Amino acid sequence: MTATARISNRIGSHWFCPGEICLSLACLVVPFGAAHAAFAADRKPVLVELFTSEGCSDCPAADALLARLDSTQFVPGAIAIVLSEHVTYWNDLGWKDPFSSADLTQRQAQYESRLGLSYVYTPQAVIDGIHQAIGGNVSDLSREIAQAATEPKSDLTIENPHWEGDAVRFSIRADAVPHATLMAALAEDATQSAVARGENAGRTLHHVAVVCTLQDLGMHATDGRPLTLKLSTPQEKLTSRTPYRIVVFLEDTRSGRVLALAQQSVTR
Repeated sequence: MTATARISNRIGSHWFCPGEICLSLACLVVPFGAAHAAFAADRKPVLVELFTSEGCSDCPAADALLARLDSTQFVPGAIAIVLSEHVTYWNDLGWKDPFSSADLTQRQAQYESRLGLSYVYTPQAVIDGIHQAIGGNVSDLSREIAQAATEPKSDLTIENPHWEGDAVRFSIRADAVPHATLMAALAEDATQSAVARGENAGRTLHHVAVVCTLQDLGMHATDGRPLTLKLSTPQEKLTSRTPYRIVVFLEDTRSGRVLALAQQSVTR
């Protein structure tokens, strides 16, 4: 295992710090027996938001780690519910990330303030809204997820999610929690992109749970009322085989801590 670090740089009004621990894929493989034993244990859901960009050369390793976390669930005691959130501040450095969103860039900026950081960077993982780690550092990421899994959460259930045109309809049942708002994300389960320019030029990048819509549904949306998440992609570009997942979580409006969460697949 080797470590690499680069000094932080400023892009316009944004800061990035791409230093990370470089890991071989062998470090990320969980033997079948260990994985089976881990899945037999009690687990708590933990939200892992990865702030990433196709314009950042340090991000593909973090994207791969997020995908492995999603598929193997290698942190004992936790069920990692993952979201890949692509930011915009790399877009003027040679490659415009087709999955990037100004709203997700703003969400990361809010975490900068909440977590007491002096800059934003990619790849950054935010865990349950109150922990953070370099997105490609498997040991730090695992430690923060394991810590989050020890913290209590309320129950939350997604009811009857289904497509109607270019929107997902669903309902949420959860206990009333003071100072909590309901956040809902619609994420494409798996995407890939052939990068033509920038730091990752010539690479085909793969992503999992790419957020295309993230909305604040308010403080009174957990009583079973009908709710809607509209997809921004035009309906004619979708196929019946496009896999999506809906991720819903209660977020403390004061601290940002995730108090309850769940996910469900919604294939068209």
